[in-house]
Amino acid sequence: MPKTSALLAVCFVAGLLGALFTSLFLWLGDEWGVIRILGIKQSYAIDLESLYAPLFAGGLWGLLFFLTVASPRTRRQWIRKALWVALIPALIDVIYFFPQQLHHGIGGINLGMLMPGLIFLSWLVWGFFTGFFARLLWGR
Repeated sequence: MPKTSALLAVCFVAGLLGALFTSLFLWLGDEWGVIRILGIKQSYAIDLESLYAPLFAGGLWGLLFFLTVASPRTRRQWIRKALWVALIPALIDVIYFFPQQLHHGIGGINLGMLMPGLIFLSWLVWGFFTGFFARLLWGR
């Protein structure tokens, strides 16, 4: 398998793992009551049906991350690049997905005043773990 194809697969899997850790982060926040304390009216569950879409979407966003590390000269600071890439889906969630698709207002503000912050924080968790796992899986 050519190195570019291998890196593409690594970035997809890293994005998938980043989404898994993000789902665990949100579920633990819900289980421990942190999300309710923040005044957010959203619950998160961990079951196969609720994981399929986020994991696949995380893998697809991992393909966008691939564009930042595709060249051998740019394969440094993987986590930092993934954190920057994570801002793109966060903005899409805040500006398009929550208001247009879910009808919860800009950034899901109808679910709670801190929901936009939770959206950005969850995508930063995705970015951290995506960069971490991409670097870990790619090796030297």
